[in-house]
Amino acid sequence: MRLRVTVRGRVQGVGFRYYVRRAAEALELGGWVRNNPDGTVEVDSTGPVADLNELLSRVSKGPLGARVDNVSVEWIPSVSSELPTGFIIR
Repeated sequence: MRLRVTVRGRVQGVGFRYYVRRAAEALELGGWVRNNPDGTVEVDSTGPVADLNELLSRVSKGPLGARVDNVSVEWIPSVSSELPTGFIIR
């Protein structure tokens, strides 16, 4: 599966992208995370549903110093040829 998440709140300038990357790498998920100009953080990741749910749980809490006000979630079916390797900060 593929998971797309947009996180709103105090999520920029608090190490949020690095937190997400560490969590995704620990779960062996592929994808990316980036800051958006509107102050949100966007996450796009692929992998097994159970691992993506764990990533979503961690993203919904955020690192120390962050404040997550809202999480928008989109689940997208994916095929194995779409799966990226590694997880990067954009």
